[in-house]
Amino acid sequence: MRALILAADNFEDSELLVPYYRLLEEGIATDIAAPAKGAITGVHGYKVEATKTFAEVKPGDYDILILPGGRCPETVRLNDKALAAAKKMVESGHVVASICHGCQVLISAGVLAGKKATCWKGVRDDLKQAGATYVDEEVVVDGKLITSRWPADLPAFCREFMKALKT
Repeated sequence: MRALILAADNFEDSELLVPYYRLLEEGIATDIAAPAKGAITGVHGYKVEATKTFAEVKPGDYDILILPGGRCPETVRLNDKALAAAKKMVESGHVVASICHGCQVLISAGVLAGKKATCWKGVRDDLKQAGATYVDEEVVVDGKLITSRWPADLPAFCREFMKALKT
């Protein structure tokens, strides 16, 4: 089993690190992809190593996609390769887990129409404009799409994406 996290500088530290370590705890190999290989830095100063570039990502190599929030989705959503990977993973039925502003990547990938989802309240109008039904709950599961609002929702978020991986 393999996991992919799409990120860039200014990720929300806990929204990347908590799922990352939860996946590693389960023995799931996890790649972090960014615009370039090397260190990326969260909004609170934590650094992680991007082991792949967006261009190197092959969606079929992964079982789950994690989209952390913070300000990094603003960068990720501008990269055609990252958007193509996210779109492919949603359309091919992979588990896709997005928290906070992470849904901006899914909005730009054009994959939320008809889905039920949640996100950071500042992005909810964008989510609705993308054709999704916004639900203000700690975690929303719509098939293999798992979404949460903010860091306080991380326990429910991780519980649900781990459950989805086991089905």
